[in-house]
Amino acid sequence: MIGVIETEGDCAEWIFPADPGAVRTARTRVRGQLVAWGLDAIGDMTVLLVSELVTNALRHASGPIGVRLVRPAKSTSPLRVEVSDPLPDPPRERSAAPDDEGGRGLQMVACSARRWGTRQGRTGKTVWFELSLPG
Repeated sequence: MIGVIETEGDCAEWIFPADPGAVRTARTRVRGQLVAWGLDAIGDMTVLLVSELVTNALRHASGPIGVRLVRPAKSTSPLRVEVSDPLPDPPRERSAAPDDEGGRGLQMVACSARRWGTRQGRTGKTVWFELSLPG
C-alpha cells in the first residue's frame, strides 16, 4: 500500500513499501507530480535519479521508503528531491568496473545533480539531490 502524505502546494510526499514494485510506482508518481507542476522538462532526469535511489533503498533497507519533492518558490531555485529509508548507514559511492551490474547509482546522482548529499534522521537517513530548472 502506498501512503500519500501530501501532494498539494509546493511539496509532494509518498511512502512506499519495501517491495520491487515501489520503484515503478515511485517513478509514476514523481513524473505525474512534475507534470502537474509544469516541470515535465526535468522529468526524465528526476525519474531516473529517483529510480536509482529507491532501488538502493530496496537493496539495503527493509522498511518503508519515503520520496519527497519540493518545488522551488522561484524559477531560479532548484527542485529538491529526497529519498528516505530506515537504514541509518549513509550510502557509499563506489567505482564500478565495466562489467559490474551495479554500483553506478550514486555516481549518476553526483554527476547529474546540481548538489546532493545525505542526512541522518530519527529513524534512518535521507539521500537528497537538487536539479536546476531549465530556462
